[in-house]
Amino acid sequence: MKIKNKETKPIVEKQIIIPERRLSFWRVLLFIFIWAVIGYSAFLGYKWWKSNQVIGADNPWFASYVDVTATPEFSFQQMGTTSQKDAVLAFIVSSPSNACTPTWGAEYTLNQAGINLNLDNRIARLQQQGGSVAISFGGQANQELAVGCTNPTALLNAYTSVVDRYNINTIDLDIEGSDLSNSQATVRRATAIAKLQEERRKAGRKLAVWLTLPVTPQGLTPDGTNEVATFLSKGVDLAGVNVMTMDYGASMTKGENMLTASESALIQTQRQLGILYQRAGIYLNNATLWRKIGATPMIGQNNYTNEVFTISDAKSLNSFAVSHGVGRMSMWSANRDLECGSNYVYLQVVSNSCSGVSQSSGEYADILSQNFDGTITLSAGFVTVADKKPILTQDNPATSPYPIWSPTAAYLEGSKVVWYHNIYEAKWWTQGDVPNDPVLQSWQTPWELIGPVLPGEKPIPQPTLPAGTYPNWIGTAIYNTGDRVLFNGVPYQAKWWNQGDSPAAASSNPDGSPWVPLTQAQVNAIINALGK
Repeated sequence: MKIKNKETKPIVEKQIIIPERRLSFWRVLLFIFIWAVIGYSAFLGYKWWKSNQVIGADNPWFASYVDVTATPEFSFQQMGTTSQKDAVLAFIVSSPSNACTPTWGAEYTLNQAGINLNLDNRIARLQQQGGSVAISFGGQANQELAVGCTNPTALLNAYTSVVDRYNINTIDLDIEGSDLSNSQATVRRATAIAKLQEERRKAGRKLAVWLTLPVTPQGLTPDGTNEVATFLSKGVDLAGVNVMTMDYGASMTKGENMLTASESALIQTQRQLGILYQRAGIYLNNATLWRKIGATPMIGQNNYTNEVFTISDAKSLNSFAVSHGVGRMSMWSANRDLECGSNYVYLQVVSNSCSGVSQSSGEYADILSQNFDGTITLSAGFVTVADKKPILTQDNPATSPYPIWSPTAAYLEGSKVVWYHNIYEAKWWTQGDVPNDPVLQSWQTPWELIGPVLPGEKPIPQPTLPAGTYPNWIGTAIYNTGDRVLFNGVPYQAKWWNQGDSPAAASSNPDGSPWVPLTQAQVNAIINALGK
């Protein structure tokens, strides 16, 4: 410390001099480089996160379906006293005597339902308590309006009369069975709904439109994707596609259960929806697409005896939906959300008024609604706009966990590759098939999308067979069942005696070829055995 006085010389305290440490030029350069890498990685991570945010969407919502005409009558107005106040009332269908007259379950006209079921009063009571309703058209048991009502004006008037009578801003179109395969009805339906939505928006009124469709673990059926494509082509602004994660039947493969089948169905539907929007000229990022996905399980016993959606399944499906940002959760149905009484003997037979499993009253709704804190009414205000399309850059091998896909390489079942910053896994032997080929049906591509490459990932060493593990295939050689060869570096095994049959034919004619490529799991087992 120095003290300076104008009249005296400075008095300097004794100091211990410590040699000054200086950073070399190379150390400074290394320091700058490290922080640049960290900053760039963070920037890339932020860009990846930012480009997958939902733009303008409200909070996801939960609403149980209520079968309005089921016996015994379900007092949905009492839902206003619970934490799950919203309901999707089902189903509006054509009158048996006049296809253009909307009815509840083909039993009551709108006026008759108001008198015999006190439906208008009950809806008003629910709304008094903070609840809201959507109306569902269609269902499996009867005929959706557009099937039999072929007059465009009468069809539009039918839809309008329902929306106006109940003063709703969200409709649900449950299209299944023969209604879904009726392409002419699909066009009529989409045209009328587009006009209805346009008229209401011009008048400053909201109208959210949900398509509810059957699904398999492989995604929407061709009829289902056609329904979505037609609605988009006619200009309907879809709030989303709600899939019925139930009644899988033969589409559920060995090893799948209700939970894994439902998760697969949602993943595949989200993928399909992205392709359908791109074909319609609208790019939506992954997060926006997930917000346009709804899930509706059939709680408890399903229509197939061996399919039971358990309480545990409900907890796991809710976690999956929340983590992926699913926009809507429903269930079939509030009528069934209680345990069957002791006099109901055959639990494997579906009941309209109980679930067929051990549960407390309302337990499924309590579980499935967790973290779905939006409402039908508020969510109806969302208008779809295209997200900013990211600029695709080439994959970098140094930051990719798996090899970059090559059109000339052959890939075994189970092989993983990176393509445009996404990870794909081969479902069967493949060569030349682009991983991100935008096919609607999963069986049309040998690749399954695993997920995006995350910031900070590094290459994972890939196992390969040592040279000479098997002899190279020779056209003149005779091969017996079980013999193994290498062809273009890929190991094959003979299914039967053959000579002159190239393993190359195994990809185009797997059943007729005497050769089958080994799977990645088999290759790993061979490598492990060689290592021992």
